[in-house]
Amino acid sequence: MKWALLIGASGDIGENIAKDLAQKGWSLYLHGNSRVDKVNDLAECLSEKYKKQDFLVLKVDFNQIEQVEKITAHLFSLDAIIFAQGTTKYGLYSQSDYVDTLEIMQMQVLSPLRLIQLLEDKLAKNGYGRIIFIGSVYGGAGSAMEVAYSTAKGAISAFSSAYSKEVASLGITVNTIAPGAVNTSMNSLFSNNQKEEINEQIPMGRFADTGEISYWVNALLDTQAAYLTGQTIYITGGWLK
Repeated sequence: MKWALLIGASGDIGENIAKDLAQKGWSLYLHGNSRVDKVNDLAECLSEKYKKQDFLVLKVDFNQIEQVEKITAHLFSLDAIIFAQGTTKYGLYSQSDYVDTLEIMQMQVLSPLRLIQLLEDKLAKNGYGRIIFIGSVYGGAGSAMEVAYSTAKGAISAFSSAYSKEVASLGITVNTIAPGAVNTSMNSLFSNNQKEEINEQIPMGRFADTGEISYWVNALLDTQAAYLTGQTIYITGGWLK
């Protein structure tokens, strides 16, 4: 049985990934923090449906590096890590609070990189290891009013490219999936008029569904995807990057 650590299981994309992986026979460590109750409900639902698999909940604040480092004590087997967490702050960078930038970088870049350092040996143990980041098209194209977020997502893509070269001989692949506009609660801040304006810019004419992002996570986890590493895959409906 394969085990995956899913960071950000309370988010819309993370929840879809969890359901898809469970359906394919994976056991999961499900991470949450501020919405850990939602993760507990998800784990209970999956446990009832897939009785031969295990679904364990980890409550960890990724802005607290000490908590992140303690995750390793709760993992007895590991084949994949999927980082699906992410938040953003809207506004001109010149007027933004430094603390907001620090939190975005800590949660989405620094803590994940530290966790990977600590878990490399576990991922390499079976000669099969997968590290997958959910990045963003803004990591490549950049977004005004979301400078820190764009920077964090760009850093993830750069890390995937560089680190993949170090661990390829261990059988570990490292890739980033970079969605464009997706129907998630994070994008619910847009008004209907704003969404329509974005739809007009997207060649496909619509926001992606979360399942269309989860699909690519499953593709990268397949054993036949072992030769794809160090890449950022843009799932944007032809928009921007």
